[in-house]
Amino acid sequence: MRIRLGLIGNAIAKSRAPALHRFLGKLHGFDLTYDLFDPMSNQNDRFVAQLQTLRDEDYHGCNITYPFKQIAMHSVQHSEASAQLVGATNTLKFSGETYAINTDYSGFMRAISSKLDKHEIGSALILGAGGVGRAVAFGLASFSAGTCYIFDPSADKALELVDALHKHDLDAEVVQQSELEAVSRAVEGILNCSPVGHYQSPGVPINPNYIGNQTWAFDAVYTPLETEFLKTCRETNLRIVSGFELFFYQGLDSFEFWTEQKANDKDVREAFIRESGIDATLI
Repeated sequence: MRIRLGLIGNAIAKSRAPALHRFLGKLHGFDLTYDLFDPMSNQNDRFVAQLQTLRDEDYHGCNITYPFKQIAMHSVQHSEASAQLVGATNTLKFSGETYAINTDYSGFMRAISSKLDKHEIGSALILGAGGVGRAVAFGLASFSAGTCYIFDPSADKALELVDALHKHDLDAEVVQQSELEAVSRAVEGILNCSPVGHYQSPGVPINPNYIGNQTWAFDAVYTPLETEFLKTCRETNLRIVSGFELFFYQGLDSFEFWTEQKANDKDVREAFIRESGIDATLI
């Protein structure tokens, strides 16, 4: 069976998604292709045009990444519970009409559960309220582990996410720039869900001096695997949940959504790491 898949987003040239999905396709006996599509713009009309091209060319589905995860919701006819809850999608399936789920949400929950016990999660500071920040916030808050503090350079975006969490009776608060130091020093977890640290936007999303009082850290960025943020967190002995974990589990959930084939995550994860030559000490 031939399956055509792709990824739409900005700055995706170094994405590992093609390697993961081709690996999964080969493992399950599919003739699977996975292509990258960068509209080279963050304009809605460029995204909509690219999505229509994939439909016209008989693609089976696609992933969506920065900065289109929220606007993609306007281009679907059916959205499953995860996409409705988060208000964003990273995975679409074309089957007559367009179906949306959010495997960032399910993938993050699997990633965190694979590295931390529920009682270790506690309260957390989330840096970034965009598409992945929304998925992570809803996933984290669903553990009912403590308050989710949300910071974004756009205060309106942070407030919008906090309001969305409150509508589902989830505990969240907006953090202002002036409050970052005090909040970061008081929480158990610190999570980077901003683009800062990506190979095209290097740096640390928060003053490095604020890192160290926490017990664990997560970075949604996975290109590179060792971001400056995670390096700083390792140096202060925080437990790490790397962006690879989110990448892997959301990818696995996307593959299962498209193909209805269940994969053994432990065996697949180890095999993919070996085949890809990934430095396991970084994940």
